Amino acid sequence: MIISVASGKGGTGKTTISTNLAMSLAGVGQQVQYLDCDAEEPNGHIFLKPDIDITEDVTVGVPQVDMDKCTGCGKCGRLCQYSAIICLKSKPLVFEQLCHSCGGCMAICPVGAITEKQRKIGIAEFGKSNGTYFGHGRLDIGAIQTPAMIKRIKKRIQENMTNIIDAPPGTSCPVIEAIKGSDVVLLVTEPTPFGLNDLTLAVGMVRQLKIPFAVAINRSDIGNDAVLRYCRQENIEVLIQIPNDRKIAESYSRGVMLVEAMPDYRNKFLKLYEDIKRMGKDN
Repeated sequence: MIISVASGKGGTGKTTISTNLAMSLAGVGQQVQYLDCDAEEPNGHIFLKPDIDITEDVTVGVPQVDMDKCTGCGKCGRLCQYSAIICLKSKPLVFEQLCHSCGGCMAICPVGAITEKQRKIGIAEFGKSNGTYFGHGRLDIGAIQTPAMIKRIKKRIQENMTNIIDAPPGTSCPVIEAIKGSDVVLLVTEPTPFGLNDLTLAVGMVRQLKIPFAVAINRSDIGNDAVLRYCRQENIEVLIQIPNDRKIAESYSRGVMLVEAMPDYRNKFLKLYEDIKRMGKDN
């Protein structure tokens, strides 16, 4: 299975749930892989503390112009929607940081003056932690090609394992790239007006993508019952509720796994997995 853990906003507890779910499954002998696709701010490694044995540069293709061949026609600049290549006084200028690697400028150049070179955007690291296979990406400062990094991380998905994807927050392109192809998406929220607002956005996203989904409510005893009422109205399953427990907050602040600090939670996360698996089979 491919299980994505996502949320409409940051700080709801995606990493807490995804890392503890992975650790609980590994603890009962399951083949499980945790992939942190929040490439701008990965933090799953703080809890899993993996031994990294593979580090790779991640690159994207960007255009380079052969000025001897270029006729200054300007077709490449008129095509590019991101202004990554423009023509000034019949001379092309390339802004590599803006390029989305679509290849359009190379395809449209009538004289073949534009070729592709590789530009480093960050690194991908892979390893293992207490029986859990681990992977994450780290974008270089200033790099904006998050979807490309996520694609690289997701190449490590193994069909014979349970793959848990820790998605970026929000509903933008990186999130869609992360959850695309998932069997089930678990949307993590909190019972506050902000949590409800962003949950509705995330629900709209997964419904557009036609991926089965359910909800997890973190810090479930703060705020009000508006999130629960919304889920009932929309026929959305709430698979787990985690209270606003001081012990949980203390273990989180120390970078200690919840299932290590409070072993009773292992069974709760194993039940969560069984419920997610049922949803995947039903669809």
